[in-house]
Amino acid sequence: MLAWLCARSDQSRFILRIEDLDPITSRREHEVTQLADLAALGLDWDGPVVRQSEGAARHQAVLADLRRLDLIYPCFCSRREVREATVAPHGMPGIYPGTCRTLSADEASQRVADGTPAAWRLRTAGQEMTIVDRWRGAVTHRVDDIVVRRNDGVAAYHLAVVVDDDEQGVAEVVRGDDLLAATSSQALLLDLLARPRPQWAHVPLVRGPDGERLAKRHGAVTLPDLAADGVDADRVRSRLAASLGLAGPNEIVTMAQLLGRFDPEQMLPDVTPLPFGPHGHR
Repeated sequence: MLAWLCARSDQSRFILRIEDLDPITSRREHEVTQLADLAALGLDWDGPVVRQSEGAARHQAVLADLRRLDLIYPCFCSRREVREATVAPHGMPGIYPGTCRTLSADEASQRVADGTPAAWRLRTAGQEMTIVDRWRGAVTHRVDDIVVRRNDGVAAYHLAVVVDDDEQGVAEVVRGDDLLAATSSQALLLDLLARPRPQWAHVPLVRGPDGERLAKRHGAVTLPDLAADGVDADRVRSRLAASLGLAGPNEIVTMAQLLGRFDPEQMLPDVTPLPFGPHGHR
């Protein structure tokens, strides 16, 4: 909703991309329901819907360039090993410690020969980098050796999203603030690729009554499920708007009305927990 409001208030195009990189979890039937949900809420978009998986050749070409320039390296760590390393007493919380960064070519070849699949990570010096967020201003984080290719050969999110944003001419990215810390690494990747940085605007996550990120564990979170509990799309839109301070608690509003109230330059979103309880609402 905020991405739509930002675009429409600036007379910009609003682009919709299906990020379906994971061939196991991505399903066309999910796309159908997601697009229907957006339409029911009153969110429209410009141009065709683009699927990220259709840019695989473009992603692989960029990966080849990064490998040729020695800007990435193979990583054989399992998720458990990475998780344990990032919480070690002398490690940086959430930052990959570079376990595989100094592996020799022979050592890496031996791991491959042993049947260990390799992901590929961005080679960094652990430096700090500052990005400018639309609402938060200058934000500085230490860059991470982010995964740019998964160990199944598919381009990872961090690489695909920056390549695709540049390809589609995206000037502003509005997204959840769970990605704020990783944005410095994405900015570094863009700089290394000599591609322009977009404007970023990070929004607090929508949370359930327990304060945790709204998810399946909270019960009904899809529009059809909520409708079965008597909460229609108009009420969902209004609850979202109320959590942004754009509507009263029980006020039914349209997207056109919200656009008239929205001032992106005066807004630092403070998303409050929505009243979606274990059975869809409370």
